[in-house]
Amino acid sequence: MNKLLIQKREEISETRVAKMVFPATTNHYDTLFGGIALQWMDEVAYIAATRFSRKTMVTISTEQIDFKQPIPSGILVELIARVVHVGRTSLKVEVSIFLEQLDSDKRTKAVTGHFNFVAVDENKKPTPIFDEENAS
Repeated sequence: MNKLLIQKREEISETRVAKMVFPATTNHYDTLFGGIALQWMDEVAYIAATRFSRKTMVTISTEQIDFKQPIPSGILVELIARVVHVGRTSLKVEVSIFLEQLDSDKRTKAVTGHFNFVAVDENKKPTPIFDEENAS
């Protein structure tokens, strides 16, 4: 695989999504439900994986998800996803969630995790991410 092609695809596939944490997404501690955080992370990872490959991608696994601090209601979060590893039919996306106070420029990383995807064809079978003519 061409390193320049991979680097270019990594650059254009980085995905950033900002969300507000509202009470409907929080638990009885008034912090974001872990499951909601994972859903948001999987969604932004999927977008990055698809932007990178321009193929049909499916999540096949997650790796360690580190919740470094709670995410309180009323805070702005930014999810940043980037492709960090590419195989023949699969790739890995790292997703981080950053907290931002609405009245401050301070940013804090709250969650990091890795999501693994595989490219599939119309029969739902693994398929190469890069076509042979694009791989060199």
